[in-house]
Amino acid sequence: MVPLQKPQIEKLLCDLIRIPSVNPHLTEDKESNEMNLALFVRDWLISHTIKAHIEEVEPGRPNVYAEIGDGDGKTLCFCAHLDTVGVQEMTIPPFEPTIEDKRMYGRGSCDMKGGLAAVLSAAAALATTGVKGKLILALVCDEEYASIGADDFVKRHRADGCILTEPSDLKIVMAHKGFLWAKVTVPGKSAHGSRWDIGESAISKMGSILVALDEFDKKVLRQRSDSLVGPASMHVSLINGGSGISTYASSCTVHIERRTLPSEERHEVQEEIERKIHKACPDAEIEWYFHRPSMYCDPEEPIAKSVKTAFQEVLGREGECSGFGVWTDAAIFQQAGIPTVNIGPIGFGLHEPVEWVDIDSVVQTASILFHAANSFTNSS
Repeated sequence: MVPLQKPQIEKLLCDLIRIPSVNPHLTEDKESNEMNLALFVRDWLISHTIKAHIEEVEPGRPNVYAEIGDGDGKTLCFCAHLDTVGVQEMTIPPFEPTIEDKRMYGRGSCDMKGGLAAVLSAAAALATTGVKGKLILALVCDEEYASIGADDFVKRHRADGCILTEPSDLKIVMAHKGFLWAKVTVPGKSAHGSRWDIGESAISKMGSILVALDEFDKKVLRQRSDSLVGPASMHVSLINGGSGISTYASSCTVHIERRTLPSEERHEVQEEIERKIHKACPDAEIEWYFHRPSMYCDPEEPIAKSVKTAFQEVLGREGECSGFGVWTDAAIFQQAGIPTVNIGPIGFGLHEPVEWVDIDSVVQTASILFHAANSFTNSS
């Protein structure tokens, strides 16, 4: 019998939730980071006869790396992130796990300490039973902000396949969207509010861009859809302009986000938006300052087949393949040449005032990971 017992997994999940690991970029608490959780996870793994150590990405920002097996065969990676979002608007005690109707409540219970507990539990089981090849763990920081943890991990370590455990309602996630961020700046001409003859409002000029982008989003992008992740989209997220109510605005700036499909190319997306903006306002300046790629895993990849087989073994039915509209660290592993899929527990309340995870689904996720590891590392 595989040693994946619900009481032990439940206790582990409680222990994880009790340790605050709020991303320091998402809280005013300057002492906040993932270090205390990383130290607990490292020590827990070592106590279960698994080699594990901290890899500091930046001062105070740790990944935990662990490995099982002698490497005589394929290398599989399990990935989960250590950080959570903030707790400012929560209406339940964030770090006091409570259980009601088979659900565990608390910050990070769903996103993604449930998935983390599943990874740790499956790894402990595999350390007991043995694994052909090698299993490595990528327990990373900063997924909720800039994913510096996953970026650092793939620079240091290689694998033949990867499984993430972001909450997915036990669906097998084969794809998700990417995104691009841009800053658009429009110039005006500053003048006293009475000088209509010489003043030019940058805010009014920006209005034509806002109308054009909104029309482009609703009439064009929403018609481009992927069977797994849904339609493309974009929105204006921030705006700033003007210096006083009686002064013509000399500048106006907006930030836009464009959510991309797996089939879309970054340069084509950028060029298309630039054409729309310059048609509406020829002297607008556009700065593309951050992007993350979309993710797609071919269903014929061995890692995808192994997860599907494991799902059938554990739940006795065929797993549903799906996609995410959101972005995850899976794209970083996929872009690094590591075929990646995601499967995680059932839950609710990602980034919301009330957050919970279904405990039975955490146990099921751990069992799926265990069987998928055996299937993948034993495949040719």
